[in-house]
Amino acid sequence: MASVQSTPPQTSATTTTSKTPKTLKTSKTGNGALYGFLAYLIWGIFPLYFDALKPAGAWEVLSHRIVWTLAVCLIALATTGQLGFLVRLARNPRQLGATTIAGLLIAVNWTVYIQAVVSGHTVEAALGYFLNPLVTVALGVVVLGEKLRLLQWVAVAVGAIACVYLAIDYGRPPWISVILALSFASYGLMKKRIGGSLSAIESLTAESAVLTPIAVVVLIVLAARGDTTFASHGAVHTVLLLCAGIVTAVPLLLFAAAASRVPLVTIGLLQFITPVLQLLCGVVLLGEHMPAARWIGFAIVWVALALLTFDSVTANARSRRLARAAEGAAV
Repeated sequence: MASVQSTPPQTSATTTTSKTPKTLKTSKTGNGALYGFLAYLIWGIFPLYFDALKPAGAWEVLSHRIVWTLAVCLIALATTGQLGFLVRLARNPRQLGATTIAGLLIAVNWTVYIQAVVSGHTVEAALGYFLNPLVTVALGVVVLGEKLRLLQWVAVAVGAIACVYLAIDYGRPPWISVILALSFASYGLMKKRIGGSLSAIESLTAESAVLTPIAVVVLIVLAARGDTTFASHGAVHTVLLLCAGIVTAVPLLLFAAAASRVPLVTIGLLQFITPVLQLLCGVVLLGEHMPAARWIGFAIVWVALALLTFDSVTANARSRRLARAAEGAAV
């Protein structure tokens, strides 16, 4: 009986010790999923923020967004003593060039997106972010020479069919959607080329710094023409423009925190929150018209995304099974 009684405490201690890392990992993953959800939630309700900035035009909003984003990032980096990266970046022409291209691409994306919202084309903008994963996959093939699995090819083909269908429905190519998807996918490609040499906030700081001189010139020209609204439409409007830096930096930092904590498949699934919310904002809250034929076009896109998601999830599960099998063989 004595030996039997001595066993439970030892087993309990062993179990507690072995479970602790798993518990910590689960907590880390849960926090990461929450950070990702919050990031995509903020991006999803951006149409409401940009619509609230009327009557400011797209160029004024973009310029304020760039200038105040740089201000927020510089304050954050100065507080943590990380401003020295700017010197290292200036001494690396190749990295500086890649960062400049990335900055220009995201500026194109921001300009088109803001213009779409303030001109009543939020739904078409949402379509661009639905198409983004498909365009990213296509760029991987064309630019990086990556090989696609069968379901990925099918998803890209279905996405192309959706674009043709929507072009017929619109009576023109859905240029807003196409430019948004291409610019953001190309931005992602440049970020991949830059690699992990810069943190999320360092990268945003560098891109904003490259664009700020242009933004300042735009604001000066707008002021000279009497087209600026910054100080002429009340305190609330001014504060909303000043907040452009915060609303740009916060979701990006949340996303960076999520990406370091959860699997890429989880990020891939969470990313659909943004265009869904943008679509709902456009149709339900901003009153944009969505005819039945256009819903069909969106449905075709969703089929393509479902195929792409299914392929990603199954491929990830297969990789994990193979990894576990390899670990078992090694033991």
